[in-house]
Amino acid sequence: MTAVLEIEGLRKTYRSRRRGVRHALDGFDMLVEAGQVHGFLGPNGSGKTTTLRTLLGLIRPNDGRMAILGREVPAALPEVAGSVGAIVESPQFFPNFTAQDTLSLLAGAGGVPQTRVTEVLELVGLRDRSGERVKSYSLGMKQRLAVASALLKNPRLLILDEPANGLDPGGIREMRALMRDLAGSGMTVVLSSHILGEVQLICDSVTIISRGRRVAAGPVSEVLAQHAGHALRVRLDAAADLPAAAEALRQAGAEVTAEADHLMVYGVEQSSWVSRTLANRDLYVSELAPVTADLESVFLDLTATAPVPGQARQVDDSALVGGGEQATPESGGAPGGWGV
Repeated sequence: MTAVLEIEGLRKTYRSRRRGVRHALDGFDMLVEAGQVHGFLGPNGSGKTTTLRTLLGLIRPNDGRMAILGREVPAALPEVAGSVGAIVESPQFFPNFTAQDTLSLLAGAGGVPQTRVTEVLELVGLRDRSGERVKSYSLGMKQRLAVASALLKNPRLLILDEPANGLDPGGIREMRALMRDLAGSGMTVVLSSHILGEVQLICDSVTIISRGRRVAAGPVSEVLAQHAGHALRVRLDAAADLPAAAEALRQAGAEVTAEADHLMVYGVEQSSWVSRTLANRDLYVSELAPVTADLESVFLDLTATAPVPGQARQVDDSALVGGGEQATPESGGAPGGWGV
């Protein structure tokens, strides 16, 4: 396949009196092939938004190579800008403009035919509400309008930062279908999201970033296979026997995590070994089932953000609603779109 987006050894360092030297990006690599929906994942503060803003020429890197559609950026951004649609963080719209007026204005500024405005409003499900003022829109509707603005140029590469933010389950499903349809038409989509279940459903491949470095990349199925250990869920006839069963399996060489009503057993090649080991101790299995890894568990493990058992975990509110990294004075510039 042809690489649409290439990043090699990207570095970005910030300095401030309060925080000293901070490496937002520390030799980050990323490769996105044509026609894919590619998930770009990382915890808040991991470097996702810094990467996207650097790629689009909004931040100057300290080192590294970047290319879009085979052209080196930021030097070639004026040449490739017409083939790239992007929404990075939350774009701001004139509140008293209607969606129709907003997109018409953007289309005119970008030399896009006005007929395209109707097409993108239809694509994102806003055609029937296009005459209403943006200030009356819900957060989810504003997200749809943002995606519509990025689609105006019918780009070859579409970069979306948290496009499902504020959408209800029905809206998320519609957004998922839209992303798949766009990829099916030949467009390449880079999707940054905290909704990992959706990423697993929609994306062909992923890149996971943590503390400015790539920690995993490749097709979703391969990332799951490479980074998720083989696990078995074990239940016993008598729940009171769980502590004894856990100890027996650990003594026999397995890694065991005790849950409220079952055991999670790792590092076992044959599931029958578990039942035989426990039966030899007069402990009898009522359920023995392989546990399929999901992207969320792999992500939490790779980025060291999994909650510690018995310890409360502090969670950024933006992560709960799918929000991206927050703009700071160091990141440069206010939140906004990069569509037309």
